[in-house]
Amino acid sequence: MALLLVDDEPALANALARSLTVRGHVVETAGSHAAAMEAVGKTAFDLFLIDINLPDASGWDVLRDIAAAGVSTPAVVFSAVPPSTQRVREFQPYGVLVKPFPIDALVRLVDQVEKEKFGE
Repeated sequence: MALLLVDDEPALANALARSLTVRGHVVETAGSHAAAMEAVGKTAFDLFLIDINLPDASGWDVLRDIAAAGVSTPAVVFSAVPPSTQRVREFQPYGVLVKPFPIDALVRLVDQVEKEKFGE
């Protein structure tokens, strides 16, 4: 699957990207809202992995702008602070992870999306 990983912590983004790449996924990373939107404009992704706390906007803003662009790709969000139930209801992410989370939790969510999308 083609994944867009949006996180402004390079060490974490690189570790997650490596782990997902080893499992056969193509992972593009973005460290900001602006970089994420640029990537969305150039590439079709199968899943978004988005940190809520970004330097130039929130992950919720990324999701809002992606939807406004007509893209209906599922997303997994993660944050050091648990998101409010209001935000989760509003954006309906496929999954929510609270940092620090085990990589296996993210991998399971990615695998679930892949099975639902591609029946694998």
